[in-house]
Amino acid sequence: MDGIRAIIVEGKTDREQLQKVLAEPVLFVCTYGTYSEEKALQLAERLAEADEIYIFTDEDESGRKLRAQLQEEFPEASHLRTQSIYGQVAHTPLEVLAEILVRADFQVRGEK
Repeated sequence: MDGIRAIIVEGKTDREQLQKVLAEPVLFVCTYGTYSEEKALQLAERLAEADEIYIFTDEDESGRKLRAQLQEEFPEASHLRTQSIYGQVAHTPLEVLAEILVRADFQVRGEK
C-alpha cells in the first residue's frame, strides 16, 4: 500500500493498542471521545492527505454515537469494529485486533 491510511480512534490507549499489532505506518487521529463542529474541521484538515480513512470506535453507546457522527462527516470511511464482548478497542486482545486489521488489508506484526 503506497497511499496514506488513517484510522480515527477515540483515545490514545486505542491508538497504542493498535500500534502494538500494526506493521505498517498509519496516521492515527484521536477524537478523545468528543465531537463538535470545530473538531470536525480539525479532523478534516488532518485527514486531507489520507487516501483511505477508517473509523475504529468502541462498541459502547458513546462509541456508536461518535461513529455515526464521523460517518456523516466522512461517508467514504470504512468501518472497523471490535466485538461487543470486549466493548472497547483498548480492551480487545491483540490477536483479535490483528484479525480485524488483516480483514481490512492492513499488515500486522507476525504476518507472513
